[in-house]
Amino acid sequence: MEGGFAEILFLMLVAVLAVWLFKRIHLPPILAYLACGIVAGPSVLGVYSDPDSMHFFAELGIVFLLFSLGLEFSLPKMLAMRHLVFGVGLGQTVITTLVFMILAILFGLDPIPAFVIGGMAALSSTAIVIKQTSEMGILNTGRAQMAVSILLFQDIAVVPFLIIIPLLAGVGEQSMSMAIALAVFKGTLVLIILLAVGKWILPRVFSEVARTRTDELFVLTTILVALMAAGLTHAFGLSMALGAFLAGMMLGESQYRHQLEADIRPFRDILMGLFFITIGMRLELSLFVVNLHWILIGLVVLVVLKILLIRASAWAFKAPSQDAWASGIKLCQMGEFSFVIAALATDHNVLSNEIASIIMSIGILSMAITPYLVENSHRLSGLIVRGKQPQNDSFIPHDEGLIDHVLIFGFGRVGQSVSRLLKIEAINYVVVDSDPIRVQESRSAGEHIYFGDVRNKDILRAVGIDKAKMAILTFDEHSNAMHVIDSVVALNPDLPIVVRTRKDYHLEELYMAGASQVVPEILEGSLMLVSQVLHLSGVPMSRILKRVRKERKEHYRHMHGFFPGETTEISYGKQDKLEFMHAVVLTSDAHAVGKSITELNIANMRVSVKGLRRDNKEVANPDSNMQLKVNDVLVISGKPRRVERTERILLEGH
Repeated sequence: MEGGFAEILFLMLVAVLAVWLFKRIHLPPILAYLACGIVAGPSVLGVYSDPDSMHFFAELGIVFLLFSLGLEFSLPKMLAMRHLVFGVGLGQTVITTLVFMILAILFGLDPIPAFVIGGMAALSSTAIVIKQTSEMGILNTGRAQMAVSILLFQDIAVVPFLIIIPLLAGVGEQSMSMAIALAVFKGTLVLIILLAVGKWILPRVFSEVARTRTDELFVLTTILVALMAAGLTHAFGLSMALGAFLAGMMLGESQYRHQLEADIRPFRDILMGLFFITIGMRLELSLFVVNLHWILIGLVVLVVLKILLIRASAWAFKAPSQDAWASGIKLCQMGEFSFVIAALATDHNVLSNEIASIIMSIGILSMAITPYLVENSHRLSGLIVRGKQPQNDSFIPHDEGLIDHVLIFGFGRVGQSVSRLLKIEAINYVVVDSDPIRVQESRSAGEHIYFGDVRNKDILRAVGIDKAKMAILTFDEHSNAMHVIDSVVALNPDLPIVVRTRKDYHLEELYMAGASQVVPEILEGSLMLVSQVLHLSGVPMSRILKRVRKERKEHYRHMHGFFPGETTEISYGKQDKLEFMHAVVLTSDAHAVGKSITELNIANMRVSVKGLRRDNKEVANPDSNMQLKVNDVLVISGKPRRVERTERILLEGH
């Protein structure tokens, strides 16, 4: 096949088909990209005879991946889990690296490539394990938290590998200790530079960019920061990915973290896919076939040894036995960063292509069996731990005659307040919460509460979703609430769903998802305040109750929108969700003068007219056919960009 465009088109077609097929058979997209690379590479169709031609763009995928990892790097979370992270996680990584390094040396490899192979074997797949445990609704269980802690340390351990491997290529001229010392010195210097930039320059840059309210500028700035940090470490002779990680870490505690992650994700995912495609192209099928028996033996050795080593590390730090076995079963594969290390090592001639191809083949097969192992880890660990009753992570009842009860999802202050009033009225309720300590405390006090993730449909069925009279979502996590509503509607579309939210700009989205009633805390608090003010002002209670009911029925129509000021805090992520009010003064040359609201077609601009001031008198409900005059003040309400666009049309006509 000739022509660059045709090659790219074919590669994209194969990638789309591969991802679709692998998702249908419940395998991770990473394997789909690797398979796509094998098909398009020199071993099969030979669409790309030289995979290195795409090396630069593929490496950008790793840059953005490490930038995202840096954004998610949470020092408070790491400190909270320090016993597992720096205990079991550190022990597993060090022991696994040393054991597999010794095995590689016994097979005749030199210490340096053996060290790299040990590092590859020590890492597990964060992407696959976290995604699947989250989808299964077990992310907050003990066994999953141990696995997460180990993965967290492994992700940290990637950084030293990225520093050391480029320098190992020239280790013949200097000792390994000198190479490591030089790498640490350079890494420390880069860290100091980026810390200074991250503390004094980047917050001001992103604050200024956010004030422009231009999506393109924010995205471009994010990409520029990641690439400049990568370029800085590259200039010091270190890995580009290291600089991207440090830049992400600098911005991880800023208010722009979530928006930065959202902006970088499309570029990261596409370029990461390209990276794994190039890895697939490097795999030689002839070597795979010739060494298939060694690859299968290596797979068994990898899986068994990693399970045993994770169990041994957990035993050394007195972690629960079944949690340790379950974590080992989850993490017995190689990870995506193992491929990053392999690519880096082959690029610097630390590993030969033949050895790297065999090791990566073992890694691919280990990742292929991971979904099954994660899904069955609890059952398999229960079989290993004989004579002990398997821990029930969710404490969910199977037959308690649940019927005509209220389901409370989330047992924070709001959920507990609701349950107390339901108890006073003798209304049966069942609570589900994902905080194990809170569940234990509440169960000890006699509450009808169970541990579980209500995004999991099995848990919803277990608490009688089909026989309940109502479901109440009390937690203020919008994405989780949307997920739960979808699950509830799928299982019982007629069940009334009451949702609590702090943000009034989520109202419509929640109603569209299937919520029967949404209670926004800020607006509801304002409504209660107004009712008290009206009562103290002498307004009859019947009229107050009528007004309150009307506002709720109309989804708080008169309470949306506000006039922003200098003290109004508007994050980049909220600016297109809030509803602002703005007063537009019509000057003598304004386009709107002499025209009616109907003629101006304001409704199609997706803003609402809240009022009109003429000759210092307020017209509360202006007639849509009333002609506007010079010096009229038109009060409009809507999302910030729509308000700005409408003002420009009113004044300039375009």
